[in-house]
Amino acid sequence: MNTPQRVEHQQTDRGTIPVYATGVVEQPWQDYSAVDHHVWGELFERQRAILPGRACREFLESQNTLKMSADAIPRFDELNPILRAATGWELVGVEGLLPEYTFFEHLANRRFPVTWWIRKPEQIDYISEPDLFHDLFGHVPLLMNPVFADYMQAYGRGALKAHGIGEHALLNLTRLYWYTVEFGLIATPEGLRIYGAGIVSSKGESIYCLESDAPNRIGFDLERIMRTRYRIDTYQQTYFVIDDFEQLFEATRPDFTPIYRQVKAMDDIRARDVLETDKVFHRGTREGFATDADA
Repeated sequence: MNTPQRVEHQQTDRGTIPVYATGVVEQPWQDYSAVDHHVWGELFERQRAILPGRACREFLESQNTLKMSADAIPRFDELNPILRAATGWELVGVEGLLPEYTFFEHLANRRFPVTWWIRKPEQIDYISEPDLFHDLFGHVPLLMNPVFADYMQAYGRGALKAHGIGEHALLNLTRLYWYTVEFGLIATPEGLRIYGAGIVSSKGESIYCLESDAPNRIGFDLERIMRTRYRIDTYQQTYFVIDDFEQLFEATRPDFTPIYRQVKAMDDIRARDVLETDKVFHRGTREGFATDADA
């Protein structure tokens, strides 16, 4: 098997452009340097110090069950037996960003792609694409949760179907993934908590999403999410709050085809906007309240 490559974006005179890879690779664990393991350990310790009381219980408990620690980069071949026994999922190593269809195929077959390489020390606070820390620390623990694991597979299957419908359907589903899997919040008896991988893997956003007065925190609404724009270069202006993981799974049961048609006929919503029908959550609380557009 060829040596896995590190595939990152390219910087051009027109800005940053993504570069895609398609192959599945073995994790070259024995080739990680002391610096790689140190970067993992520093990021792991930093996040685990701030996530108690911020991340949902299911995430923290699953990460403990997987026996992730700051000592060294986890081995995929040691995590996979635990994942398979719990929910039937497995990790596959990839070299970087995957084309949409390839990514959806993996999810639909209960395979989660994990970038094999980790960011460099100078990228420790920000990297523009998913690396091993984001994928492994942020995404993998909740694949131990049976309901969330089923949601991820259902998402993959729905995305494969949407791929044949058109770009508008894929855009709608991309927004659903963004506002749930990557940047979702959940209402618990203890208050709002984080479950989105893009938040739990970011020190700054883990604090900002719950403790800042700046963003909107809005109750989960499928059509509302599919209409809401987002940005990738800053903290989110809106977070959507689920009641529980069952709500996510139930949202994937209907045929989305008529929903795509309905949303296509409606205007997009700016992330910073609040609608009259939105259920807005107080910072750090479980309860929301109805508001009007000028609130």
